Amino acid sequence: MNLKGIIDKAKAALKSNPDLIEKGGDAIDKATGNKYASHVDKAQDAARKAVGAQDQPKNDQQQ
Repeated sequence: MNLKGIIDKAKAALKSNPDLIEKGGDAIDKATGNKYASHVDKAQDAARKAVGAQDQPKNDQQQ
């Protein structure tokens, strides 16, 4: 598998489960004591946009 294939798989995984983006950001916030929370939030928004998951709210609770 080439690099493009890996990137496409990662995008598909994140698009189908955007909670992973939120969980990753939460882990970074916890590790840094929320020191970079605004930067992490911007990165999460950019990641959602890059994978096409931006239409899903940040704190959407699935039932």
